[in-house]
Amino acid sequence: MDTYYTIEEKYLQAVDEIAYGEAPKGLQLLNEIIANDPFYARAHYQLGMIYYYNVKDYQTAGFHFKTCCELEPSFPDVYYHYLHLVVFLNMNNKVLEIAQKALAIPGVGASAIHNLTGLYYEKNRNWTNALKYYRDAFFEVTGKTEREHIEASIERVKMKMRESSYYQYNLAD
Repeated sequence: MDTYYTIEEKYLQAVDEIAYGEAPKGLQLLNEIIANDPFYARAHYQLGMIYYYNVKDYQTAGFHFKTCCELEPSFPDVYYHYLHLVVFLNMNNKVLEIAQKALAIPGVGASAIHNLTGLYYEKNRNWTNALKYYRDAFFEVTGKTEREHIEASIERVKMKMRESSYYQYNLAD
């Protein structure tokens, strides 16, 4: 039987379990942490990750991401995944709110946040805003692979803009 002396040790053990593919054991440890200290923000973050990516329980994932943001607003890791979730769920009222908060936090990858915001607008066929956010992402990106991905997104939106602007009119006498 494992004995943990501090909540941080239990948290690190949970993170290790998750990293080694033992999500159920990690989930158990994280739930024990939350039961003992419901204000431990990073446990909420890890629970959000498990519920979003492994369990596919989006409501529970959203609850844990939101709770983490409220308890520790300066924790940068949570914002990308929280924004990814709300873009995936097309939650109109939350996307810009989370993106704006994220961009104000040191350590948050601005290019990734702009890219997700661009994706949200692209999904909603708002080509102008999608292009604006993809360009913002392009100016923030530093990695070659990410840059190529953003360039592809920009070209895709430009192509969609061209395609949607072609209308064929027939005049009838």
